[in-house]
Amino acid sequence: MTTQKIAHIALGSNKGDRYKNLQDAINAIFQSIGSIKQIAKVYETKALDFDGHNFYNTCISVTTTLSALELLEQLQRIEQKLGRKKTLKDTYENREIDLDIIFFEDEIIETSRLTIPHLEAHNRKFVLKPLQDIAKKVIHPKLNKSSEELLEICKDESILEPQNIWLKNPKKTYNLKTHNYIAIEGNIGAGKTSLTHLIAEDFNAKPILERFADNPFLPKFYEDASRYAFTLEMSFLADRYQQITDDLQQLDLFKDFMVSDYDIYKSLIFSKITLPEDEFNLYRKLFHLMYKDIPKPDLYIYLYQNTERLQQNIKKRGRDYEQNIEDSYLDKINTGYLDFLKTQTEINFKLIDISNRDFVCNREDYIWLLSKIFEVN
Repeated sequence: MTTQKIAHIALGSNKGDRYKNLQDAINAIFQSIGSIKQIAKVYETKALDFDGHNFYNTCISVTTTLSALELLEQLQRIEQKLGRKKTLKDTYENREIDLDIIFFEDEIIETSRLTIPHLEAHNRKFVLKPLQDIAKKVIHPKLNKSSEELLEICKDESILEPQNIWLKNPKKTYNLKTHNYIAIEGNIGAGKTSLTHLIAEDFNAKPILERFADNPFLPKFYEDASRYAFTLEMSFLADRYQQITDDLQQLDLFKDFMVSDYDIYKSLIFSKITLPEDEFNLYRKLFHLMYKDIPKPDLYIYLYQNTERLQQNIKKRGRDYEQNIEDSYLDKINTGYLDFLKTQTEINFKLIDISNRDFVCNREDYIWLLSKIFEVN
């Protein structure tokens, strides 16, 4: 997974529908930049250093995989999309939206295009007050003082009027309250674990991740499938049972739900492909004895990718023992899952074709996928 970083962004508007401008900017940031972690109160202030309309100001914190420069470029695109016109004037003026990076983790950047921390943030109450609302302990990396301390010593005498309006976090449009346990399934290289990490991070979920990396029989299976198939499937059967029972029984009061990058029934799907009939029949009996009382997910997501894309993903992640997986094996796995889903009448499942999407590298594809999962138009 690409490293997520936290950025603090100041938003201001004093032209047109100020509240709508702020909300539209937040929605656009969520769509193209990253998950909105916190949103401060909205404050009204007089225009500073020029004769203009009163501003609505706020601050947000965002997690993003973008670099600081990429973030700046995206924010400038959002400003232009929301109507802000570039000007050659070297003066302040009324504007539909103003988006400034205040902090980007604890980085210090001084280039001709970008300065972080923002040069004037510590001198402006309309930045420091909303920043204190959401990040009062965050340290200014150059001044070595917290937002709270900077506000106390700020010489700006502007008056900030808190507004009785609240900006909405776009991620709350996704209805997850009805789900306690979500399982994400798919073929080898489909992106199950990546999506599990993203959902867990964005929606405060407890992730349950398959421990395939610790299985000593997996590399051996890819070298000699007929010899190690039964041993591999039995080891997965035991490990998945232990993990899923432990995790489902251990409630986490600080998480809203659980999301897993596998479902227990994958054991039957893979074993039917890898084992001869007599061994599979024995394996299936053991499976049903072990799993008869295990809770089932209330939402089952199958990420479908065509074989060509799967092979590209497998090559990209570079696990040595996976590099010689044949197309025919991946085709059998896809068929196995699709046949399994056709027979399920009690599982609430969604099959989503992501063959032409890259939700790991493309934020807009990830948002599209969320809309398919949680039925957002």
